[in-house]
Amino acid sequence: MRYLITFSYDGSKYQGYQKQPSMNTIQDEIEKVLFKLAHEKCVSIHASGRTDAGVHAFNQKAHFDLDENINLDKLKHSINSMLPSDIYVKKVELVKDEFHARFDVKRKEYIYKINIGEYNPIEKNYVYQLNRSLNINNIKEALLYLKGTHDFKSFTKSNNEKEDYIRTIFKADMMLENNQIIFSFIGTGFLRYQIRNMVGTLLEIGLEVRKPKDIKEILEAKDRRCAGKIAPSCGLYLKDVYYE
Repeated sequence: MRYLITFSYDGSKYQGYQKQPSMNTIQDEIEKVLFKLAHEKCVSIHASGRTDAGVHAFNQKAHFDLDENINLDKLKHSINSMLPSDIYVKKVELVKDEFHARFDVKRKEYIYKINIGEYNPIEKNYVYQLNRSLNINNIKEALLYLKGTHDFKSFTKSNNEKEDYIRTIFKADMMLENNQIIFSFIGTGFLRYQIRNMVGTLLEIGLEVRKPKDIKEILEAKDRRCAGKIAPSCGLYLKDVYYE
């Protein structure tokens, strides 16, 4: 039986989602629980994508296979009873055997939170503490250049060699409320560090170190060195994953 789980996590104490040798990761914690539920048989989970160290998720998705048909509510309760308190399964559902949590994704939505007011130590792991005023109009203008289908090579990891850097961004917006900026991005998918690199560049535009139209030139350059400094991981959240 193939199961799809929707789960949230606080990534501040983990070395990212993906399993890594001798490191504490989200995938490790979930697979340890499934190992117990599967009577000490190894169970691999396949997520919609990985998140880096310190990144959080509201609605991450992953699938896994179990030999037995378990009541969904019972399975959800059993998993949560053994998971650390900073990881929580919100939903469990049965899916077709050919479904794949990563390859069937149609869109992903991320948000990034920034505090431009006074420093808040309580939120330091969850909201980037920039604590500086920004030119909001410049940022809004720059966001327009990110929408659409582009080659985003300038906004990914410098040594991330891929055959295809083309992605489509359907939504690139921001809102300001109580000295907190929240960026929102919806796209077909995102390259590694893409959102954090875009946010870092947008902040330089907001600080008037760059101009809004520089985004267009950065995209055309296809060179990571042309974009701004990467934004910290603490403000980034995987908000949702959308399938057919």
